[in-house]
Amino acid sequence: MINTLYSLDTLGSPMAFFLALLIGLGFGFALERAGFSSSRRLAGIFYFTDMAVLKVMFTALITAMLGLSYLLAFGWIRLDQVFLMPTIYGAQIVGGLLFGVGFVMGAWCPGTAVAGLAAGRIDALVFLLGAVGGSILFNELFPLIRPLYMAGDQGVQMAYTALGLSRNVFVLVFTVVAVVAFWVSEWAEKARTGCAPYLGSPFLKAFSLALVTLAAGLFVLAPAVIEIPGKSADTAAAAAVDEKALMEKMERAQDHIEPEELANRLMAGEPNLVVVDVRPAAEYNAFHIRSAINVPLARLTEVLQPHKNKGLIILYSNGMTHPAQARDSLQRQGFGNVYLLTDGLQGFRDRCLKPVSLRSEPLTEPDAARVNAWRAFFAASPVPANPSVAIASINAAVPRVVETDWLADRLGTPGLKIIDLRPQPEYNAGHIPDSLSLNVDSLRGNIRGVPSMLLPPSMLAAQFSLLGLHPSDAVILVYGDKLHDATLAGMAFERLGHMNCAVLNGGYAKWALEGRSANAALPACAESTYQVKYDADDFTVDFQTVAATLGKAGAVIIDVRPADFYAGKKSNEARAGHIPGAINRPYTEDVLTNSSLIVSFKPTAVLAEVYRRILPAPDAEIVVYCRTGHQASQAYFVLKHLLGYAHVRWYDAGWTEWAARQELPVVNDTQSRVPVK
Repeated sequence: MINTLYSLDTLGSPMAFFLALLIGLGFGFALERAGFSSSRRLAGIFYFTDMAVLKVMFTALITAMLGLSYLLAFGWIRLDQVFLMPTIYGAQIVGGLLFGVGFVMGAWCPGTAVAGLAAGRIDALVFLLGAVGGSILFNELFPLIRPLYMAGDQGVQMAYTALGLSRNVFVLVFTVVAVVAFWVSEWAEKARTGCAPYLGSPFLKAFSLALVTLAAGLFVLAPAVIEIPGKSADTAAAAAVDEKALMEKMERAQDHIEPEELANRLMAGEPNLVVVDVRPAAEYNAFHIRSAINVPLARLTEVLQPHKNKGLIILYSNGMTHPAQARDSLQRQGFGNVYLLTDGLQGFRDRCLKPVSLRSEPLTEPDAARVNAWRAFFAASPVPANPSVAIASINAAVPRVVETDWLADRLGTPGLKIIDLRPQPEYNAGHIPDSLSLNVDSLRGNIRGVPSMLLPPSMLAAQFSLLGLHPSDAVILVYGDKLHDATLAGMAFERLGHMNCAVLNGGYAKWALEGRSANAALPACAESTYQVKYDADDFTVDFQTVAATLGKAGAVIIDVRPADFYAGKKSNEARAGHIPGAINRPYTEDVLTNSSLIVSFKPTAVLAEVYRRILPAPDAEIVVYCRTGHQASQAYFVLKHLLGYAHVRWYDAGWTEWAARQELPVVNDTQSRVPVK
């Protein structure tokens, strides 16, 4: 099995960058050789004088489609290892119309415009500048455009499923259409210009035959039944083919998912992932995998119908017999996205949740970190399935990151307080029931001349009193599109020693996308007297402490600002650059943003591996900083509370203070080092 860069979550790695560069060079070379650096030639398609655009694009589509189909047929990759673009009718229809109008008017698309610019075409430069300007305009107007951007979001939809065809039939039909288009293009050029060198040529005949043969060859490798929604394959022949396809899928090990992979996917908050526990309700209530739903076997088809061929459906029980029988039944009903959990729940416990100290074989440091991360996510957090258990458990410490299903099970539980950190207009429009609105910027102010510093304990306690909070409350922090809003609020609670505080992974966007309960009612809030605690903050450091860390053996300073600000290419402070010896790990690298614009933490196992390479030892002395402490709070949260590093410190004043103090040294990668004065 081939692991893709997408499935490994390594698209941001140097290897991925290098491969992207090679592919980009090849793509540009192909466009240039095809004559796509000339807008006159590109415009020829509208006059049927030069059909190169259609021929090149169809060739690219067919090559990609056949290549991917053969990789799937041989079992070398799975479809879930490839990024599949979601179907969003509103955005794609409007975007397609805009793209079409732009191509008609300018005869350029972004890729061909780059090829044209490389050839020195002024009109290509103008087009690219317009595209950049349009992108900036889109960014600035996004709050207004967002309803259209998400209008008609259908998730991942496969064209062949919508047409009631098997993938092999669709590939063959599309290939035949492409071959016909090649011949028609040559005929059109002949009719308009009198010249069509490939029309009827041996090359075109051989090329056409090769494509059709390759498409037909898929039926030999991976036969499949034509599925027509609403109709059953009731003939004996169709049933036999269906059974053969199912058996071949099992033989290629494409019918199950390993516990480790499922654990990573759940921790990443993968959308359209449905985990189904088919055990009796009593066993499910006693313990189940986090976020799993309990569905009786008799109701599987009914409950899972909305998820048919959308994302992944994972079935599990104590063993694999009942899930396998259920999977076979669903497969015959046209569900092509159902998988078994290898070795069932017991396998998940043994391979993901068993403590490192109880393992019969020693684990490497990275593997041990993965197990500890899984245990923190699955085993350490309760997953009650009924309100009485939820109410009892809320008095215990909540996990530092909770999922939407965890919170949904506990809504209305005494002692649970939900803080919504989104802008007030968004909160007013709709929020999780009984959640309280809090502007995260109200937690910061000017302290000793430094702006945007976290307020002192007395002022924070006063705010918490107005919110009716008590130190014994379990607090859930809900963010909008900035996860670091939640971690900054978490720093305020931590400054007062209030550690029973968690971040809702995915924030309100994930909650809303899942269709969970929401309203616009303002909750009743009786003022409390939140006690001030002055000695809880041992994690905030000042510039003197950071300066004393410079050059210290085993100490690491992490600058989480974007790379251009770290290097000094950009600056919005007194000086540009970074603290000497600091390494750059942008805060954006620790989160994922999916196609629905839901921002969540990357899998803990992935983060653990990345930081293992960055930090010299688990007990390293670490200082994190950004410009004002906001983004650095996220890095602190990841290192301290997700990965368990013990000696993490937060330089709240950050680059704002350091750059303004002229006596402090600065490194600017674009200039020589600024000396100490």
